[in-house]
Amino acid sequence: MTRLTWQKSSHCAQGDSCVHVATATGTIHLTESSDPTGAILKAVPASFGALLSVLKGESRRG
Repeated sequence: MTRLTWQKSSHCAQGDSCVHVATATGTIHLTESSDPTGAILKAVPASFGALLSVLKGESRRG
């Protein structure tokens, strides 16, 4: 099993409410500081990019 290297979001304030991201071949992993081994969301890079665009309020319509 691949050991993930987690990186804390640069938009995280002090405390236990931070998003952490790790990458593996073809997969983006997301978790939160308060329970990093609990719920881990996995997404392919294209889906993660679409999620970021929506969160940033960008339109991906051609």
